[in-house]
Amino acid sequence: MFDGHVVTLLDAAVSLVNTLTDGARQGRPYTAPHGDQLPQAVHEALPPSSHRSTVESDHAAYLAHTAQQMRAVFEAVDSGHIDHAAQLVNVLLRTTGARPQLDCVDGEPWQVHFHGSDDSLSVGWSAGCVTALALAIGSNLAGRLGVCTAPHCDRVYVDASRNAVRHFCSAACRSRVKAAAFRARKAPKN
Repeated sequence: MFDGHVVTLLDAAVSLVNTLTDGARQGRPYTAPHGDQLPQAVHEALPPSSHRSTVESDHAAYLAHTAQQMRAVFEAVDSGHIDHAAQLVNVLLRTTGARPQLDCVDGEPWQVHFHGSDDSLSVGWSAGCVTALALAIGSNLAGRLGVCTAPHCDRVYVDASRNAVRHFCSAACRSRVKAAAFRARKAPKN
């Protein structure tokens, strides 16, 4: 499906969107961290790195803005508006100055990584995540981007299931929906 680097970037995009955008989460209203809480939230949303101890406020704010824009991409794809999603991604690709680059990782073969117009934390991650979304939308895998179908949840996901049947952001949402359906079937009928 996706190579390992693209999976990492798509997972980061999902994590950033789900952590840094308001909405609903597992049946409850969700308010994204802001102010002094934002840098730590971004730090936790990104994959662990031995090179990063903290996230500066300006980088956190930049990534929060990117997360808002990426949410719109997931929502457009989920609604079947692929052309609109592609337009949104193209704007983000230009904004971040996303570009491919071959990087050598110790002990591994050369790999295509995606960089931004500068190699700062915020622009670099934004460019990488947006390029991964572009690779999904520009292939037959666009339908793998989704928004949770559970009631009162709008968190996003990338469907990595074998036969593209995922509908929920998490096992908790899937269980909530199944439990509600079970209760509805067992309820006395009038």
